[in-house]
Amino acid sequence: MATLQQVVFKLDKEEYGLNIMMVNGIEKYQEVVKVPNAPEYIEGMINLRGEVLPIFSLRKKFNLADKPHDDETKIIVVNTNGIKVGFVVDSVEEILQIEEEVIEVAPTIVAGINRKYIKSVAKVDQRMIVLIDIDLVVTDEEKISLGEVIAEV
Repeated sequence: MATLQQVVFKLDKEEYGLNIMMVNGIEKYQEVVKVPNAPEYIEGMINLRGEVLPIFSLRKKFNLADKPHDDETKIIVVNTNGIKVGFVVDSVEEILQIEEEVIEVAPTIVAGINRKYIKSVAKVDQRMIVLIDIDLVVTDEEKISLGEVIAEV
């Protein structure tokens, strides 16, 4: 029986899962350098061990209300289509093995977030974990403009 390893994180009260194979690391939140004229959901950039990373706010990307960063706030560093980016999340809960048979197609109405980022939904015990497709979160257009921003640094 196949299982998927997911990094489970929280935004608001919802739990989301990211395929662990896409995750480069989980970092403590650090202040970001703002980027002029960047889209609202791009918080800015950080220097992570000598590498400049664009930082996305998944709250803004998913049209959720802003929340101040705290000790639980993390940056999940991912590789998506050849570019390394960081996603700010409220907290990282756990690394979870999810059995394939508990994963189903996302229902048409999913808690108000943009459906196009959602791959599927996993029902684990009493929890529902929304599995997101990281490659759809960062669009091709955004990758091009991020590449330009990083090149200018």
